[in-house]
Amino acid sequence: MAYLLDANVLIQANRFHYAFDICPGFWDWIEAQHAGGKVLSVAQVGRELGAGNDRLADWAAERGALFPEPDAATVRSMAAVSQWVTQQGYEPAAINTFLQVADYYLVATAHAHGHTVVTQEKPDGALRRVKIPNVCVGLGIRFMNPFEMLRLERARFVLGAAGAGGAR
Repeated sequence: MAYLLDANVLIQANRFHYAFDICPGFWDWIEAQHAGGKVLSVAQVGRELGAGNDRLADWAAERGALFPEPDAATVRSMAAVSQWVTQQGYEPAAINTFLQVADYYLVATAHAHGHTVVTQEKPDGALRRVKIPNVCVGLGIRFMNPFEMLRLERARFVLGAAGAGGAR
């Protein structure tokens, strides 16, 4: 089992709590966990991040292995995900949008491989947008927010001797 990171996890980390210049330990942790086979994402998330013109886009581009292309098992799971989404009463525009964005691939990859989706999204009953947690619940896929993942994995970002001088 691995954690699959949604784009919003990395985007919000970069913009807020774990910006590269504030908490480089977060990004080091992501890389270390990826090297250990515990954290990854999908190619479509990598492309979404790469569309930005910022440090996160550069970071993602330098870590292609973190964002693998769909494999045969994922492609097979895409049919199950698509079928579930189309049978839930979502507005046609919501379905079309979902089936064209990274969320679809993220959920299909989790479905195919028994991974846990990590997202900032929360479930909701609206039919105008397909949300990752709703699909996960419907298909029995585990999901959580990034703070839950960090706690479960006992991640710690502690100032070392070199960084302690600026902390108060």
